[in-house]
Amino acid sequence: MTAVELPQGRPLERLPARRIRQILCLVPLLLVTVVAVRHRSVLAEGFGHLRHAEWPWLLAAAGTTCLTWVAASFTRQGAVVERLPRRRLLATQFAAGAANHLLPTGLGAGAVNLRFMTVCGVPLARSSAALALYLLAESIGRLTLLAALFVAFPDALRLGTLLPDASAGPLLLGLGGVLVVAVGVLVGVRRVRTALCSFLRTALREARSVHTRPSRVLALWGGSLAFPALQAAGLAAVGQALGLSVPPVHMALAYLAATCAVALVPTPGGVGSVEAALVIALVAAGGPAAVATAVVLAYRIITVWVPLVPGALTLGALVRLKVI
Repeated sequence: MTAVELPQGRPLERLPARRIRQILCLVPLLLVTVVAVRHRSVLAEGFGHLRHAEWPWLLAAAGTTCLTWVAASFTRQGAVVERLPRRRLLATQFAAGAANHLLPTGLGAGAVNLRFMTVCGVPLARSSAALALYLLAESIGRLTLLAALFVAFPDALRLGTLLPDASAGPLLLGLGGVLVVAVGVLVGVRRVRTALCSFLRTALREARSVHTRPSRVLALWGGSLAFPALQAAGLAAVGQALGLSVPPVHMALAYLAATCAVALVPTPGGVGSVEAALVIALVAAGGPAAVATAVVLAYRIITVWVPLVPGALTLGALVRLKVI
């Protein structure tokens, strides 16, 4: 018998890394398109309100929005000992803002910045510690401003309208349940407990190293205070542009209270939850519901939707250039 060689199929070829990066460059734009289509009615209404606004105040709001990326860059630099390249750091914060509005709260920006720091040569463990320090500093800065404004203007908000009695119970039960589950996992799973202890040691060591350098301390805490202050100032500027009958400082207080209230809501960039909380907070500060809604929609157009496409393009370019 004569042996017959069967034709062999072509082996599966792996996609080259360059082609994968080209595909990843298009993912942010695809996500932007999906999010924009889902919220097209909100976009149409928001742009409609902008036509009747005072443009100098809108330009001020746009300027403060741009400065938030500068403040975020300072805070990110302050959280790590190594000197990060300034221009790429600023571009990364712009791109991270877009990623943050496309993924659940904090995950997009965290992933982009974690990748950026590792590409810059910071080990993964220390990059994660720097990310945790940034989140802690930003939270402390936001809560500090909120507490200071509450002390200075105790009657600026009607707190009963922000958190009705009926919602306090389920909220506390939910937080208690999460805490019990977390403690149970730490007690019962040794591997998780060991990993957490190792991360905490690294984070504390990184925090001590950062705080031995005055320039890093100034960048970290100055940026963490400036970031929410600029966001609140942007909302106040939009309120002035649309004639909201609420003092600007009270609008800033309403913004800080609303963003703190929705910090744990896992929605992409707080889309939906932030708008609702801001409207409730502005009404609690004494503004008419219709005008407060217009202010919130116009504010989110300026701070979220207008930068979203250029931010997504920047994100794709950074992936293509191997910056992240």
